[in-house]
Amino acid sequence: MHAPLPAIVLEDVRLTLASAAGPVNILAGISVTVEAGEAVALIGPSGSGKSSLLMVAAGLEAPTSGRAIIAGTDITPLGEDALARFRRSNIGIVFQSFHLIPTMTALENVAVPLEFSGSRDAFRRARTELEAVGLGGRLDHYPGQLSGGEQQRVALARATATRPKVLFADEPTGNLDTQTGAEVAELLFAQQARTQTTLFLVTHEDVLARRCHRILRLKDGLIVADERVTA
Repeated sequence: MHAPLPAIVLEDVRLTLASAAGPVNILAGISVTVEAGEAVALIGPSGSGKSSLLMVAAGLEAPTSGRAIIAGTDITPLGEDALARFRRSNIGIVFQSFHLIPTMTALENVAVPLEFSGSRDAFRRARTELEAVGLGGRLDHYPGQLSGGEQQRVALARATATRPKVLFADEPTGNLDTQTGAEVAELLFAQQARTQTTLFLVTHEDVLARRCHRILRLKDGLIVADERVTA
């Protein structure tokens, strides 16, 4: 049997953005490989490039140079439409601020990516995903009727519903209180284990990072440490 392709391969990724004071180097040449099924945390001070690296890997930000190869596909040269199609089939994303559609119920929010991916039983599958995160009784509630923790559970169910090859999570507990954040973290790792997806997690919490297989520490747009977590 052939070994599975790496989930993420970043090759000398650089990102330079314009500012009033001149060009700013956000990512200064990052190369890293993440194997299929791995859980990898990105940690570092504010401005170190964590979220920018996630955005490049998820195809939401084009690098200035270098390559991002996700699930065997070089996404670097893809246009917006091709990137959207690729993300729909291969990528799930959980943001700090939920990004739910306010005019849709929890069930509808989770069903949307399933419908886009061509699922014929999108609402049944969406119900199953919401039940898996403990929201079987909140299917018909709108985001404005849900707590922050419940909204993030909906976002997590939506991100994993299509069984993406890579789940990107950008500070998924950042807008939650300590207890709710811990509950969402439990669900995040449970979902990752249940779906056998690769997790690429941006966090400032060392305790959360240590639940991953590896920790990448960033500083000034560079990986300064790549640690394997031991039990």
